[in-house]
Amino acid sequence: MKIKKIVANNRKKAFELDIDGKHLVFPYANLRLKPDTNNRIAEAKADPELGNEAFTYKLENGDEDSIHVDQVLEYNKAPNYLRDMLLYNLTIEAQKRLKVGNLSTREITRRLGTSASQFYRLLDQTNYKKSIDQMISLLSILSCNVDLVVSSKKSNKQQRHKGEVSRAQKNKLIYA
Repeated sequence: MKIKKIVANNRKKAFELDIDGKHLVFPYANLRLKPDTNNRIAEAKADPELGNEAFTYKLENGDEDSIHVDQVLEYNKAPNYLRDMLLYNLTIEAQKRLKVGNLSTREITRRLGTSASQFYRLLDQTNYKKSIDQMISLLSILSCNVDLVVSSKKSNKQQRHKGEVSRAQKNKLIYA
């Protein structure tokens, strides 16, 4: 996903981005280097060194930082991004289970009712054309239980109060 346009909107205290036809926002409050009234954002641009998949902003004092498009999509809870991350995590788990399992490729493809090439596409973590259903079927054959947990969103204050790590903090640890 490429950043087509970025605008630093100081009135809203957020960046406004156009990413593949979607208009998304990313608030200044989520930045590592936060601007203030004495140190405003001087410049924001899509970074060609990062393949236009990130933007770099510069503060008036000269400090600069880059934000990847994945952080913007995570903040905006883009459904396709969340689906892709779920598929990625399921694929990585299937790869781990396949290494320690004792089933042959032929047996797995027979039980899936598919071809070997389709099986290898399921194991490709960069392939996002597969379905979650296919991945759950594969994990089931690899003797895994997959549980989907739906819970209420908690505010950051509640999480910090209970000593829990927020989802964004976990992702920074996992994907950083």
